[in-house]
Amino acid sequence: MKISLSLFSMVVLSFSLLSHASTTDSITPNSVTSDQLTAEEKGLAIAREWKRRDEGWGDYTANAKMVLKNKHGQESERHFKYYSMEVLEHGEKVDGDKVLVVFDRPRDVNGTALLTYAHYEEDDDQWLYLPAIKRTKRISSHNKSGSFVGSEISYEDITFPEVEKYTYRWVREEKVGDLNFDVVDRFPVDKENTGYLYQRVWYDQDHVRIFKIDFYDRKQSLLKTQTFSGFKRYLDSIWRADYENFVNHQTGKSTLLTWTNYKFHIGLTEKAFRKNSLERLR
Repeated sequence: MKISLSLFSMVVLSFSLLSHASTTDSITPNSVTSDQLTAEEKGLAIAREWKRRDEGWGDYTANAKMVLKNKHGQESERHFKYYSMEVLEHGEKVDGDKVLVVFDRPRDVNGTALLTYAHYEEDDDQWLYLPAIKRTKRISSHNKSGSFVGSEISYEDITFPEVEKYTYRWVREEKVGDLNFDVVDRFPVDKENTGYLYQRVWYDQDHVRIFKIDFYDRKQSLLKTQTFSGFKRYLDSIWRADYENFVNHQTGKSTLLTWTNYKFHIGLTEKAFRKNSLERLR
């Protein structure tokens, strides 16, 4: 599928640890010993370090295969192209990323597109184009916990989890195989427009990459788990996973994303992310 305009996430930002901010804002996970931080300060510091390390990529595209599996093991596939761009002014990041997802296979989803404008603190803006009815509809905040194209991925999972939209609490250290992890709980600030009570996140201590997220529903039950594997490094410092797997523990369904063909710094512009251009995607 081609895009009839200058082309433009992840699932995946320039935010240094704020030299002009408070003492807590300037903390990094390794800058002081654990006993000098509260659990909330340490969790926030780790999240900010994760974000800081995943900045400066500018723009990129990738191809993805989505495999949906029901509780009986039956599978179906969908394929899409992913475009993402950092929002910069004078070289500094000033807002969340812009992301465009465009499906090209199979035929029943061909041309379906989701456009996302992520924001640091405000509600993210999302629009879904459905070629069958030739209509673009806005995804309202209270509908963002809904399933995206029948998968175990919700609309809110597609948006980048900006640090400012959560509060944090460091839980523990945990060793898995050869890797050491910091386990951190993050709690949505906007409790009305989310399907999750909180998320438990595993950050590896060497590179501060996210390997696993447990999502808990409003009844405090484990809803689903997202795992990341097959990490590769790009541009010397940017890590991307080749695989993301979402397993719904309550329904037995799963969605596996396989990412290929990452391309960075391809020159995407704002034109690639205009809402009124969605119906002209080819």
